[in-house]
Amino acid sequence: MNSPHAPAPVLPLYRRRRLRSAALAAAVAALLLGVAGEAPAVPAEPSPAGAPAVADCPEVLAGKARCYTGQDGNGAHYALAVPIRWNGSLVVHAHGGPDLGDASDPARSTEDLERWAVMVEEGYAWAGSSYRRGGYGTRMAAADTESVRRVFTDRFGKPGRTYLHGQSWGGNVAAKVAETYGTKPGAYDGVLLTNGVLGGGSRGYDYRVDLRVVYQYYCGNHPRPTEPRYPLWQGLRPDSTMTSAGLSARLRECTGFDAEPAGRSALQQRNLDDILAVTGIPERSLESHLRFATFTFRDIVSTRLEGRNPFSNRGVRYTGSHDDRALNAGVERFSADPGARRDLSWDSDLTGRVSLPVLTLHAIDDPTAFVEHESAYRATLRGAGREHRLVQSFTREREHSGLSSAEYANSIAALDRWARSGRKPTARSLAASCAAFDRTYGTGCFYDPGFRPSPYASRVLPRPGGLGWPAMTAGQERAWSRIDGVGIAP
Repeated sequence: MNSPHAPAPVLPLYRRRRLRSAALAAAVAALLLGVAGEAPAVPAEPSPAGAPAVADCPEVLAGKARCYTGQDGNGAHYALAVPIRWNGSLVVHAHGGPDLGDASDPARSTEDLERWAVMVEEGYAWAGSSYRRGGYGTRMAAADTESVRRVFTDRFGKPGRTYLHGQSWGGNVAAKVAETYGTKPGAYDGVLLTNGVLGGGSRGYDYRVDLRVVYQYYCGNHPRPTEPRYPLWQGLRPDSTMTSAGLSARLRECTGFDAEPAGRSALQQRNLDDILAVTGIPERSLESHLRFATFTFRDIVSTRLEGRNPFSNRGVRYTGSHDDRALNAGVERFSADPGARRDLSWDSDLTGRVSLPVLTLHAIDDPTAFVEHESAYRATLRGAGREHRLVQSFTREREHSGLSSAEYANSIAALDRWARSGRKPTARSLAASCAAFDRTYGTGCFYDPGFRPSPYASRVLPRPGGLGWPAMTAGQERAWSRIDGVGIAP
């Protein structure tokens, strides 16, 4: 699953054959995100490790494109594709997740190329990075996304137009790329964010904080009374050997989540009903959200933030259970470490300072990145005086990891027209233009041009006394740039 909640489904891996290698252009000096006198930030433009090697394309692109793989100077694996009938423009893709692990996964970028082959079928070249390692780090992933753009340009020359595409957490990454590197003349021409996680790390995961504590209140098995205790904001204690299967077994024990209602005990059904009602998480994505609140929280806290807590539920009132008074009296409470929260904010929150056209596409019933993330993003751009650069579209779909191919094709075409002509699309024009693409792809057009999402706080309980929004000023960014040395980034 291409989301911040679960890994993508395992897709076929394609045999890669290296035919030749050639030296790339002279190495480019590393670009620093920080300012003079400070610790360097994530290197955005590493010296490429070697030339892209010819590789087998995914079957869906066989005979339609030439494909390449490689690894950049920071160790990030990547995949490139150039259509046989190339329109001269490039889509740079930022994948979701984050996947967990210490090393870059060479399969991730080739799998995403297959999943978004529609971009190549529409005539765009494609470049995607697997990022230099798994785990959290939005600015790190943004730097690696910028790096793969440069790899493509060094090998194939400057495209006529370059567009960013980010899916799920990759939407956060692509939006960060646009803010960090999008002001460089000629680097990028527009941004497409699909089912994006756009609320930022400092508040975008608050509903999973709530899930973590509410689950433990009702289930009491994560950890069990016989196991070492740890504060729940850690997600999982650093030395735990629990697996995803083990976590699923505990969730099943408490709620019977994957059984038919008739197969659940009365207590399991009540536990499940209370957890879903209080957190607002759909039943079909409960397991994946709990995985994120367990394993990815551990990565954020223990690996990226040196054990400091960026999360809070102090003062939050939980409602919707069969006994709200008992729940609020018994649920675990904690407050964020201000420095940890500020570091997470600097890494992943968005400022809204974009100078490019931004088009978003979001399923109204997305069970993973709730559609209210779009309200948060619009408010962020409005606060920065950049709302005029944003067009949002919504569809009557229920999935997170993939939308209709016709809608993807329609969206990239609309973004291209906007970038070239300056004429903004509208929700209604997008709904009308999709039919032409559906004649090719036959996957349907499900736009709802009249839909407007509710405010973010209507779906995710706000934290009393939390950080303001937008998250950080330029001065705060400079003050907290240490995160790239010891915190979120590598």
